[in-house]
Amino acid sequence: MKRIIVAIDGHSSCGKSTMAKRLAKEVGYVYVDTGAMYRAVALAALRAGLFDADGHLDAEALERLMDGVTINFRLDPETHLPITCLNGEDVERDIRTLEVSSRVSQVAALPFVRRALTAQQQAMGRERGIVMDGRDIATVVFPDAELKVFVTASAEVRAQRRYDELQAKGMPADYADILRNVQERDYIDSHREVAPLRQAPDALLLDNSHLTPDDQQQWLRQRFDEATQA
Repeated sequence: MKRIIVAIDGHSSCGKSTMAKRLAKEVGYVYVDTGAMYRAVALAALRAGLFDADGHLDAEALERLMDGVTINFRLDPETHLPITCLNGEDVERDIRTLEVSSRVSQVAALPFVRRALTAQQQAMGRERGIVMDGRDIATVVFPDAELKVFVTASAEVRAQRRYDELQAKGMPADYADILRNVQERDYIDSHREVAPLRQAPDALLLDNSHLTPDDQQQWLRQRFDEATQA
């Protein structure tokens, strides 16, 4: 069975990371959450005070800061899932807050941020055997990936999932705020000048609005088996 690259793109909060993590664990591949990488940069910008009171980002200051930003992943010994680290610090919980969610699309639209993280992502996939999810994996990072999937769901369904996730973690959440954030991120992600969110021509479309996690995982595993045996 040949080793391949699985590239999963799609809208925010549609379950890409959950799907990708589960598949990687099942088949023994390396999983990389590229969205977490952009969230980590947004967190670094917030911590450095690079957003003003109106939410405007000092892009020049962030570009200077990027030289000192290192993002990697380490394996959680209990869950065997990757934990996002910013300069060696576990920031997995910090990057999932609504404050970071409201800033990440603005950060991810910057060409110098995308160039830096794309280079890191491509280096991670040189040996194949990797599952990566994000916004431009199949179109920019790995246009030659053997399996490309584009995942979507209605904004209302995605907002409810995000709300439930935060509630389960004991974190403050307001459904209306989350829905507005989801809709704003969709617009920014699909209209940015650099690597906008779009479905690759050869990507398989998966609308999981009405699928259970097991249903979508069964679908994805079947597509993986087909790709590795081709």
